[in-house]
Amino acid sequence: MVVEVHRRFPYWGPRKLRQVLVNEGHAGLPAPSTITKILHRHGCQVATPMSEQAPYRRFTHPEPNLLWQMDFKGDFAMRAGRCHPLSVVDDHSRFALCLRACAAVNRSHVQPALEEAFRRFGLPERILCDNAGPWGTSELRAQFTTFGVWLLRLGVDITHGRPFHPQTQGKCERFHRSFKVEVLNRSTPWRDLAHCQSHFDTWRESYNHVRPHEALDLATPASRYRPSLRPFPPSLPPIEYLPDDQVRLVKSKGEITFQNHFFFIGQAFVGLPIALRHALPDGRFDVFFAWKKLGSIDLASSLKPKFRYNPLL
Repeated sequence: MVVEVHRRFPYWGPRKLRQVLVNEGHAGLPAPSTITKILHRHGCQVATPMSEQAPYRRFTHPEPNLLWQMDFKGDFAMRAGRCHPLSVVDDHSRFALCLRACAAVNRSHVQPALEEAFRRFGLPERILCDNAGPWGTSELRAQFTTFGVWLLRLGVDITHGRPFHPQTQGKCERFHRSFKVEVLNRSTPWRDLAHCQSHFDTWRESYNHVRPHEALDLATPASRYRPSLRPFPPSLPPIEYLPDDQVRLVKSKGEITFQNHFFFIGQAFVGLPIALRHALPDGRFDVFFAWKKLGSIDLASSLKPKFRYNPLL
């Protein structure tokens, strides 16, 4: 029985294999150390074991859908073109909400994949990404791309990890390690995106529903996940503000005018309304896009007043 389950899941260690047998209803199973001896006795070894890493503390959100992590795995060659795997993982449960074989790293490929995840699982509170495109921007004065603005209009916050600190997205990084070992490190060539997607879908189903997860005390991600109660709307909701807000339309260069000053907000907001809301101390205005506070303007400053993004973004 141990050898058979090892042949089904050759990349998993003895603790995971034992948990799979438990989940399948088997009783009276030996300890993981005995399973290791059984595997060695039959000449079975874990295929391409992952290197051990020093443990580090990682914050986990207490409920599903409070935070999703999204990232691209490094691309690889197919017979025709290259594949860019896009992954979206729930922070609390490690449930893989999306694993899409994309032809390129841009909004036209990411948004349809994310829309499909939203329709199946609802909307999260926030998505964490790195600083690369299509969700990050190299524009020093801006914080959002058009993709990020689309998320804000849906009521989904978007934040970015610290540059050159991939551990900020540790759930995605760990997911990618398993994905690389169990799927991408194969000797037969990948034909095309459809071929990749077929293998991605099969592995994602096993990852979510069969594979015991060490960080979950050997529970499966699917056992810890539940869909969001916030449904994906059929169309973008209207942008509404409070009656006392002063609303300005973002001009073609990404700027608004307010009290005889120009303030750069960002090219991603061109043509959209921005609200300025009076705040204390006197002379300061908070700047909102829909529900999201972007930053503030201090007109009482002795220097030339500027719009400053909220540093928590």
